[in-house]
Amino acid sequence: MAHPEISSLQARLDAQKAQSPAELTTVVDALIAKIVADDLLARSVKVGDHVPDFTLPDALGRPVSLAASLARGPVVLTFYRGEWCPYCNLQLHAYQAILPDITTLGATLIAVSPQTPDHSLSLAEKHALAFAVLSDQGNAVARQFGLVYRYDDATRRYFAARGLDLAQFNGDESWELPVPATFVIASDGTARLAFIDSDYRRRLEPSALLAALRAINQEEIP
Repeated sequence: MAHPEISSLQARLDAQKAQSPAELTTVVDALIAKIVADDLLARSVKVGDHVPDFTLPDALGRPVSLAASLARGPVVLTFYRGEWCPYCNLQLHAYQAILPDITTLGATLIAVSPQTPDHSLSLAEKHALAFAVLSDQGNAVARQFGLVYRYDDATRRYFAARGLDLAQFNGDESWELPVPATFVIASDGTARLAFIDSDYRRRLEPSALLAALRAINQEEIP
């Protein structure tokens, strides 16, 4: 029997979107349109690319290396905005639900955001996440993947006036974030699936993630 999260993640995201005030939806739609117009994702990692290696601290400050993870098998790498984002929380909760399936397929799940380790720890504890939650402060790794954008002044003022202090979460004043993205990476370091959407209200379905991992496993069967 399929996990409920496998078939319902986008439905949950759509329900979250439906609860948003019209004013917020207008602001977000304008932000997304700017990301698209600026063609920010033109240089993002694509299927077939060899992904950049990195080492980042987890929620407890311990270094986690992508290369070391790939030495054990495929990696599911997802970039998210932060614990303050309800869409990110829904996605990470759905991926936690299928973590046993990911593990059974010989893969490792890694989540990356620009927030500080303290906030990563808060998120991991709050949502009982059993996978690595890494801190990419300054978005150095997200920038290598071609995912980084900056809130314009109007959008920054709108969210700041409503209590979102990205400087507190991320430890800098840049107001930069990664476009949420999920990559399924084979053990040779190549991206076999790359889900990147300028609209952060859309995320990769768990079923598609597992299908990509199964495809990699089929390739490796002699």
